[in-house]
Amino acid sequence: MANGLFAAKKLIENRKKFRWSKKEWKRRILKLKEKYDPLEGSPMASGIVLEKVQIEKRQPYSGMIKCVKVQLKKNGKIVTAFAPGDKAIKYIDEHDDVLIVGIGGPKGRTIGSIPGVRYKVILVNGQPLELLRKGKIEKARR
Repeated sequence: MANGLFAAKKLIENRKKFRWSKKEWKRRILKLKEKYDPLEGSPMASGIVLEKVQIEKRQPYSGMIKCVKVQLKKNGKIVTAFAPGDKAIKYIDEHDDVLIVGIGGPKGRTIGSIPGVRYKVILVNGQPLELLRKGKIEKARR
């Protein structure tokens, strides 16, 4: 590396060149999140429940995770969303309108022992799932 009196131009060019080796910078510039993310870069999206599914936990854990298949309204893509909380799946039926949000794993990936699930349900027919679970409100009929 040059470090003389007139070396600033060379240092700036090198900095620009080596930015491509940084993973976060490269993903941001090439807009990879918007291209491959079903939510297209937005933090949450609404969709229609197609079916309820159970997913087996990863090793070394055992148990079934209650999830729903959701077809997004904005682009028609189908994603799997997790129903957080004990007996939360009871309050979600087929053809319900749900709002999903990212679970919040590193770089939008899955969390812990839940294989391939990146989203969780927060609203069902405009009602918060947490309040439905606690029995504070009743589910709205469509």
